[in-house]
This record gives sequence, structure tokens and C-alpha cells, in this order.
Amino acid sequence: MYSSTFTFAKKQYDETFYRLDQAIADAAKEIPGYLGEETWENPATGLISNVYYWDSLEALQALINHPRHLEAKASQQNWLDGYQVVIAQVIKVYGDGKLTALPVAQAD
Repeated sequence: MYSSTFTFAKKQYDETFYRLDQAIADAAKEIPGYLGEETWENPATGLISNVYYWDSLEALQALINHPRHLEAKASQQNWLDGYQVVIAQVIKVYGDGKLTALPVAQAD
């Protein structure tokens, strides 16, 4: 399993941002190999992180190469005040079983 974490500082969003953001989220969910996602905001820094989970690098690459994603990436400076992407291989997921609603709770 793989995760892609997109962390960013936001500027001002506009209608185009919201349209592309929704289109990318919808596209991700349609890609075979999409396992789920989580979004986090750090109130102290204002940074936002979107974490997507994938069963393969090929599935992740499908989103990276999606036309809406490429469109958003080309215009990111309009809405973001910096960003970072971390691609990671998840080697283990465990817990007490109470958070089974998380997208990777069944992973081993």
C-alpha cells in the first residue's frame, strides 16, 4: 500500500479552485486501486494535509497524470502559498480496532 500526502498553505480560493478540487477528488475515487483519503488541518500553522491511500504506485500515478490534476498543478500558485508532496510506502497499519472507519484499518 502507498500513501500520497499533499500538504499546503492556502491563499484565497475561487470558484475554479473548488471545481478542480472536487473533480480531482471524484477522479481519485474512480481509479482502481484507490483505498481512501483523510484530510487534516493544523490550527497552529494553518497547514492542510490531504492523504490519499493507494494499493499500487500505478494507481497513484493515474491520479498524478489525470488532466484535472495537471490543470490544478499548473495553476496552484493562484490558490496556494507553498506545498509539499510526500509519497510513501505503508509497511504496517495497526491499532485497537476501534477506528475501522479509516480507509486503511484493514491493512496488515
